[in-house]
Amino acid sequence: MQASRGNIYDRNNVLLTRNISHITLCGNPSDIVDKKSVAHILGQCTENPPAYYLEKLNSKNPFVFLERNILGSQCDYVSKLKNYGVIIKKNYFRYYPFGSTGSQVIGFTDPDSRGLSGIEKQYDPVLTGTPGWIMKKRSGTGKSKRDNSYPYVKPSNGSNIQVTLNIEYQCILEDELKKQMNVTDAKGATGVLMNPETGEILAMASIPSFDSNHPSDYPLEYQKIKAITDQFEPGSTFKIVSATAALEKNIVRIDDEFFCENGSFFYNGVRIGDHEKYGLLTFSQILEQSSNVGIIKITELLQGQSLYQYIKKFGFGIETDINLPGESKGFIREPRNWSKISPGVISMGQEISVTALQLASAYSAIANGGYLLRPKIVNQIMSHDRKIKKNKNSNVLRKVASLETTETIKNILVKTVKMGTGASATIPGWSIAGKTGTAEKFINGSYSETKFISNFVGFFPAEKPILLGVILIDEPKFGFHWGSTGAAPVFRNVAQRIINMDDSFQHKQEPKKILHENNLWASNKTVFSENIKNPVLFNHPVKVENMECIVPDVRQMSLLKAVRKIKESGFTHTFHGSGIVHWQSPKPNLTKTCGSTCVIGLN
Repeated sequence: MQASRGNIYDRNNVLLTRNISHITLCGNPSDIVDKKSVAHILGQCTENPPAYYLEKLNSKNPFVFLERNILGSQCDYVSKLKNYGVIIKKNYFRYYPFGSTGSQVIGFTDPDSRGLSGIEKQYDPVLTGTPGWIMKKRSGTGKSKRDNSYPYVKPSNGSNIQVTLNIEYQCILEDELKKQMNVTDAKGATGVLMNPETGEILAMASIPSFDSNHPSDYPLEYQKIKAITDQFEPGSTFKIVSATAALEKNIVRIDDEFFCENGSFFYNGVRIGDHEKYGLLTFSQILEQSSNVGIIKITELLQGQSLYQYIKKFGFGIETDINLPGESKGFIREPRNWSKISPGVISMGQEISVTALQLASAYSAIANGGYLLRPKIVNQIMSHDRKIKKNKNSNVLRKVASLETTETIKNILVKTVKMGTGASATIPGWSIAGKTGTAEKFINGSYSETKFISNFVGFFPAEKPILLGVILIDEPKFGFHWGSTGAAPVFRNVAQRIINMDDSFQHKQEPKKILHENNLWASNKTVFSENIKNPVLFNHPVKVENMECIVPDVRQMSLLKAVRKIKESGFTHTFHGSGIVHWQSPKPNLTKTCGSTCVIGLN
């Protein structure tokens, strides 16, 4: 007496698996009579010719499967086969309503309902249940009959599992990954969506994927949960580790300035380059603009052991313990095995391998105030007798950094999206925090100049994050290899679609600007674009209300820092001389019309 396999549900109790009743036809060929008739009946039930079955029926094996997992409705004559000595077994086969969606995480079973991958494999003993048994007596004519006086044991059906996945989020993530993979001619794409407050995995996918209903039709590689099995060098998304360590050790302040060597310098004999020729950058700007030179100079203030300590604190080089098959722990050498350049290149995301899930967990610690969480994929298990066993594993593994430090990093990541390399992840009206990464692939002992992994990590709303995403695009064509052009737009599209679909995301309205009859001053900010639904051309000056701003005090600042302060305060600028700001006009703290010019003199 076979037990029914438990089903898998998403977080909203959407059924992700079904057990479909089916029939298996088998027997001992020597016990089966009139083999031609049997082959003819089977041929009518299936697309196979009678000769296919005759070969099995004439086998010398003591037992053969004639057909497995066929529907009862598929064969009107199946009951007749019993008269010919064919054994008819009624059973269930596994069906996956969403096909390839979520297939890598959900997994699949073999014809005997044994889990072979994903949740199906990891929780196979829970899902399988225990078969029952019954004693029957056989009459003189050979027919068996149940006797109620004989003992029997009922089958104990398998338990149902509710996972943390949201199947709607999963569909959106996979759809956007497929689109970008096609646009960029990439080799593959991987994504993770997580709640940074709880560690719950809301969606996790790799493209190409496979259909759980027909796994043999696809390469074995497509079955891997690449977000946990595949390692990669993350590039600039790893820069938060050194930045966090430096702030926690009180080695730097966010307004400390570092000379970034105009985009290139030699670090212990190895040339390090930036994507732009940066001069002086503050600590904050180094992350916003993703300067390799700058992050190395910050890392030089740390001891190697301190950097290693924070790498481990963030969970790199350690399995996340998500309880899914095939997880990799990544790779990081111990400091005693580092070379002279190791601290610097590790800080910019080289000489270290991580998984997408590790990266998601690390950024969740920034998003949630400093706590590294154990990722969670199973929410609860309900046994056949309806007893619920919730996943009560402690999610908090350790505290990585203080609230003050993580808030500082979070604010910098918001600026990274607003005015830095992550601008293509912007969603109007929402505060998005994020970081881009462009990782050169390490192939045959050297870094490739043509093969990259474009990656982006982001979360929102920045004030109280409830959704975090990691996007990887593997080997996109040149131009899309940057994290800003390959991965960041995918995050934006996924987030935008989820916001539009899920009412739990509340839009934060910004105050509307009112158009009036006064002079319109030009700005490179999209201040008024959101209010003009049908733009038209004007042949006369358009005017708006004069807005007033307070003149900042930029004296004794460097040019770069002063210019940024002036722009943030709403003014344009001109300057004379070089060095440190010696004087300014207008004077500090005066109220002037926004958009007017502030003149600074340097000496």
